[in-house]
Amino acid sequence: MSDVDVEERPNLGFGLGLRTAHYETILAEKPPVDWFEVITENYLVPGGKPLYYLDRIRADYPMVMHGVSLSIGGTDTLNFDYLRQVKALAERIEPAWISDHLCWTGVNGINLHDLMPLPYTEEAVRHVVDRVSRVQDFLARRILLENVSSYVTYAHSEMAEWQFLSAVAEQADCLILLDINNIHVSAHNHGFEANVYLDNVPVDRIRQFHLAGHLEQGNIIIDSHGDAIIDPVWYLYECALRRFGPVSTMIERDDNIPPFPVLLAELEQARRIAGQLQQAA
Repeated sequence: MSDVDVEERPNLGFGLGLRTAHYETILAEKPPVDWFEVITENYLVPGGKPLYYLDRIRADYPMVMHGVSLSIGGTDTLNFDYLRQVKALAERIEPAWISDHLCWTGVNGINLHDLMPLPYTEEAVRHVVDRVSRVQDFLARRILLENVSSYVTYAHSEMAEWQFLSAVAEQADCLILLDINNIHVSAHNHGFEANVYLDNVPVDRIRQFHLAGHLEQGNIIIDSHGDAIIDPVWYLYECALRRFGPVSTMIERDDNIPPFPVLLAELEQARRIAGQLQQAA
């Protein structure tokens, strides 16, 4: 697999997460959304309404797949039964790409249903790189790994989060889904500068951006995906566009899901920011 050529990086435009509350609206109105991101695990079923709606919406819109169960940093054996289902879904809907999270989600077969951060060590880099390589070989495609928000750190970490993410991407020859809100959340929680993060991840590995809202809980920010995007995250998005250029951008909303026009308005703001930067270039 060769390095990503920024000039050839596909840009899907501006997308939303596909959520059940909006199925009928999307089918009836064909809203001006460039693409949809689907939660992989929601469609790993042999039939039924989820796949019925997925197939109908896929007929009109490009899609990408975004998983939450790969546990690429875990110590349990890779789940190839799960990966076979992922591969079958990909063959069905032909996503532009498949992503998951740079984290671990369970141990000894127990799913914690959370995205747990990894220690940032050379040993962990080697461990993740080996697992990513096996996943990519099985799927016969590169995957994207997303930076997660975090609330704890490990005393024996040897490098910064952005160094860890970059090392995994370069050594495994995978791509990056850069979550702008997660950078803001973790920067606040751990006291680092968000722009330092942006300045130290490889431009040629970035394939997608996530934008989302969060919840402030005293001194801690929680990545809730249930609130509107705030101005500092919009500003960080602008900084990311300046560094990485046009990148497929998607808004996540998983809780307190508003009427569809509210999400369209946020998507339009992302378009406007990107468009203004392009005009100024």
